[in-house]
Amino acid sequence: MDKEKKVQNIFNSISTDYDLMNNIISFNQHNLWRNRTMKEMFVKDDHDILDVCCGTGDWTIQLAEEAPEAEVVGLDFSEKMLEVAAEKTSGHSNIELIQGNAMALPFDDGSFDYVTIGFGLRNLPDYGSAVEEFYRVLKPGGTLVILETSTPENQLISRGFDFYFGKIMPTLGGIIADSAKEYEWLYESTSAFLSKDALKFMMKKSGFINLKVIPHTFGTAATHIGYKPLGRVGRH
Repeated sequence: MDKEKKVQNIFNSISTDYDLMNNIISFNQHNLWRNRTMKEMFVKDDHDILDVCCGTGDWTIQLAEEAPEAEVVGLDFSEKMLEVAAEKTSGHSNIELIQGNAMALPFDDGSFDYVTIGFGLRNLPDYGSAVEEFYRVLKPGGTLVILETSTPENQLISRGFDFYFGKIMPTLGGIIADSAKEYEWLYESTSAFLSKDALKFMMKKSGFINLKVIPHTFGTAATHIGYKPLGRVGRH
């Protein structure tokens, strides 16, 4: 089974327990990381915002509430995750949810002021092509914000991180959500993901400038922020 179909099946199967498990396995750190990231963003009411791999809609909702007049689109390829998101976002008139492929976004060049992706890039088949696609749909001067798990630089912390994600977390997934194998994927996708520097370089190669990297919780996650240069609609 190719990666795209495998990931879609995984997230469809864990959609009802996803929010609970997310809080448990991250010790609620994912909310702190997102809040810290939002402090680096300047979302305004006249912005068009795309939240890629929006999942159950947590970041989509936070963006919509930060700028109540902004147009916020949440896109995900898991219909079951979107069903959960639809319930959670029902009171937000400025949110539109779309099922779609992050590797081939159904939007024109230069459509958005912000593109965000939280804990989704590592699930995509080709990181570089995805970053280039994000660049394409951003307006000149627009901002890409990536929040993702990461490998800690400290070797002791890295070994503990590896043990937790590789052993403890799938066990918790089996006990709480009857989804041990599905939660093994989080370890697989995290351990295979890019280093902070490698992701920064990939963004730079795709044309983003003024790059900023913000590590979270001993480097177990990181926010990458980059800007599309003014005057460029397509790729560099």
